[in-house]
Amino acid sequence: MTAASAPRTAVVTGASSGIGAATARALAAAGYHVFCAARRADRVEALAAEIGGTAVATDVTSAESVERLAELVGERLDVLVNNAGGAFGMEPVASADLDAWQRMYDVNVLGTTRVIKALVPALVASGAGAVVNVGSIAGWTAYEGGGGYNAAKFGERAVTEALRLELFDQPVRVMEIDPGMVRTDEFSLVRFEGDQARADAVYAGVDAPLVAEDVAEAIAWMVTRPAHVNIDTLVIKPRAQAAPHKVHRRS
Repeated sequence: MTAASAPRTAVVTGASSGIGAATARALAAAGYHVFCAARRADRVEALAAEIGGTAVATDVTSAESVERLAELVGERLDVLVNNAGGAFGMEPVASADLDAWQRMYDVNVLGTTRVIKALVPALVASGAGAVVNVGSIAGWTAYEGGGGYNAAKFGERAVTEALRLELFDQPVRVMEIDPGMVRTDEFSLVRFEGDQARADAVYAGVDAPLVAEDVAEAIAWMVTRPAHVNIDTLVIKPRAQAAPHKVHRRS
């Protein structure tokens, strides 16, 4: 099989649920063989079986784990979607839980960078690689109680912008998608340490927040543009949300 006829490949991190799982499905539907990477092996194994992909138990905070992912991907990769991330807590800066801040930085910034570092050679080797980092509108506008997550997502956006400058002469597009309010099964539940009532309150009264599939469809569109078209940054929010702190809610 020649390089030109080889199946297109994609890596999606954080693929065990939410936006990651939806993106893996969307890319598989677009014809990619998807490496489904996440810490929860049972979930990515089920997803990979569903879409005909490859499951890779991956912790983006572990160098050894990411190196194993790179080895399984091999010498050539068409698309990398850095989706692994997360928000932990809502404490004000003055009473910050610095352990939670460290976790957010480790996953969102260092984890994203670790995966990029491991897979950029394979993206370059494809001749038309694409990176999509899944950020957040929290990386553009700070809000009360969001300081740690804001700092991590602002940092992740800086990584994206620096990478784009550094790869300007390479056959790799560097893109970012920044979602606003997305209702998934786990994001807010993780943020509030399993407190279902607090997680549900985030979406209370909001008419049609985004769902994971909305973001996944946008990512699939971004990576399937012609190779000379770079969607630098795509901000995607529900109609009801004007900003992180300004959301219309039914009374």
